[in-house]
Amino acid sequence: MTGDLRTPVTVVGLGSMGRALAGAFLAAGHPTTVWNRTPGKAAPLVADGAVQAADPASAAAASPLVVTCLTTFGDTREALGPIAFDGRALVTLNSGIPAEARATAEWAAGRGARFLAGAVKNVPSAVGARDTLLCYAGDKAVFDEHETTLKVLGGDTVHLGGEPDLAALYEMAVGGTLLPALAGFFQGAAAVQSRGLEASTLVRFTVKWFEMISSVLPVFADEIDRGDYAAAASSVNLFHEMAADDDAFGAEAGVDSSWRAPLNDLLRRAVEAGHGDHSISALVEVLRAPAA
Repeated sequence: MTGDLRTPVTVVGLGSMGRALAGAFLAAGHPTTVWNRTPGKAAPLVADGAVQAADPASAAAASPLVVTCLTTFGDTREALGPIAFDGRALVTLNSGIPAEARATAEWAAGRGARFLAGAVKNVPSAVGARDTLLCYAGDKAVFDEHETTLKVLGGDTVHLGGEPDLAALYEMAVGGTLLPALAGFFQGAAAVQSRGLEASTLVRFTVKWFEMISSVLPVFADEIDRGDYAAAASSVNLFHEMAADDDAFGAEAGVDSSWRAPLNDLLRRAVEAGHGDHSISALVEVLRAPAA
């Protein structure tokens, strides 16, 4: 990479993800300034060539592109406080709800920042990989200007639109699948261990199951977009009737399956709403009208 292409970057927040982001910028040859509330976390990055700023203000002043990786949008606003950005680009890569992204966009504008809110849809060890997904929303001019630099964090880099809360919206919408999927795997792991088997023996079969799920997502999405659930390859009734077996299996294996109770209640409500013979995707209609 030539010197003309190496944009100076600042990374604020050096948890496991923040360190991975800063490391990717350094590996790509970008002059990188870092700051963290706990200074010691910067030591490995400084050893690799990063510059450690004394405070958030000097960190922000060091680069035209400031990337924050703090826990929440509120943490970002608190850490950067009254800093004047004077037209610098501010990119947040943290979790949070869309309303907080909108509030941060307004806060950033008031401090002269050109703002993008982003989300990393992977684990820290995947930062920098060609297929790692990062989503951004907000000022398209900022994205266009810094796209090449941001792509060193992940090759699948997407701008969702000019509304600054879109990345948060998609992060929350996609993230809702994570804990139920993991809880299901953990319950299965406990069940096979109850028979003296190792949890690792479950991985191959679970991966195949996830591949099957991924293959039917476009079908379900199409049903939801059309509002037509009549072609039921897997009906709500089928899942509802299986709930008793899930509870019986938990009792037999000696594992706690009570975490499934809200899911079973969702199925019951769907049946009562007349969706029993409809595709399981019809659950979205019940989710649009949550129980009191």
